[in-house]
Amino acid sequence: MLLDAAREAAAEAVGCRADELVFTSSGTAAVHSGVAGALAARRRVGRHLVVSAVEHSAVLHSAASHEGAGGAVSEVGVGREGAVRVDAFRDALRDDTALACLQSANHEVGTVQPVEEVAEVCRAAGVPLFVDAAQSLTWGPVAGDWSLLAGSAHKWGGPAGVGLLVVRKGVRFAPQGPADERESGRAAGFENIPGIVAAAASLRAVRAEADAEAARLRELTERIRVRVPRFVPDVEVVGDAVRRLPHLVTFSCLYVDGESVLHGLDREGFSVSSGSSCTSSTLTPSHVLRAMGVVSEGNVRVSLPLGVPEAEVERFLEVLPGVVAEVREKLGVTGVPGPGDADAVTVDALGMTCPQPVIELARAIGRVRAGGTVTVVADDEVAAVDIPAWCFTQGHEYVGAVPGADGAVAYEVRRAV
Repeated sequence: MLLDAAREAAAEAVGCRADELVFTSSGTAAVHSGVAGALAARRRVGRHLVVSAVEHSAVLHSAASHEGAGGAVSEVGVGREGAVRVDAFRDALRDDTALACLQSANHEVGTVQPVEEVAEVCRAAGVPLFVDAAQSLTWGPVAGDWSLLAGSAHKWGGPAGVGLLVVRKGVRFAPQGPADERESGRAAGFENIPGIVAAAASLRAVRAEADAEAARLRELTERIRVRVPRFVPDVEVVGDAVRRLPHLVTFSCLYVDGESVLHGLDREGFSVSSGSSCTSSTLTPSHVLRAMGVVSEGNVRVSLPLGVPEAEVERFLEVLPGVVAEVREKLGVTGVPGPGDADAVTVDALGMTCPQPVIELARAIGRVRAGGTVTVVADDEVAAVDIPAWCFTQGHEYVGAVPGADGAVAYEVRRAV
């Protein structure tokens, strides 16, 4: 009875029938089983999978597994705001496309994707659309004629260890793995009844206040979007300024490493995250920031929790400039001087990691005249993302890159003014 009541409540919040929804052990499990089951059911149609370049890693891992098993995968790119173009998604569909995947909203920059429009395109092509709705279910159902959907309870304030998977009636689905009689055979193992009940109750509770809280949080994140660039020099706020989640805002600070900024904010009592390579053991930037072509160094992602006091946001805005300035001072970053008289300057940044190659570029740009060039020789793979992004934000021309020996790449930049 408890399980049935929770299923009814969750289905009402999602906007589906109760018999279309099953509970899983996590949002990741819902994604993996949803993608695998949909692909297996349409194997006779083909083995082509379409995903956006900014999907959550759970979707991309499913895509990699499918490709490793002999399937084909196409990634649809995004613009600098982080959204796919509907026509680009349409162009990616083929006669042998078995499934398409598009998140409802991005987990790193908050950009809301055109799911409703893409669902129409997929429906016209006879391709089911899988939607990772983990980030957006707090704020309401996902619009559009989608076919499958996944969510994660901890994203809306529920307990960890509970996910949900929706498979619309009429959508072909073949659960993978050994058969199990529970959850329509789509999620093996005994259900976590206390967690599921808490997940459904928390979803209903946040939805009751979602409209009012969304308006309040949107005003607070807009305050961050406006004031951070005003009081912190050389900052790029990333993500769509309008079509975005109300609680999430992301920005990148030039000439700092993300880890030092996060540590500085942590000492002041703020817990934020980052997509910067310098906070990762792999030293590679977030695939989302890379796909968007934006600066990854010094990236800060602020996710405001429900009920956060306005005073805490104000204190964050007061503390941030000092934290960034302190990190820049330690790295020896100074203002860019006026135009020099050199026609060309070459910078040896071999062995340097993010953000040092960009810092060296910023120093060197002041040594050349307007129209002069700076060539940065670097072997840090993040430079391939951050140097072109730096040129975009600073108004200089990115000429291109020439690969060299032992992983070295020569990046050429022409000074505009």
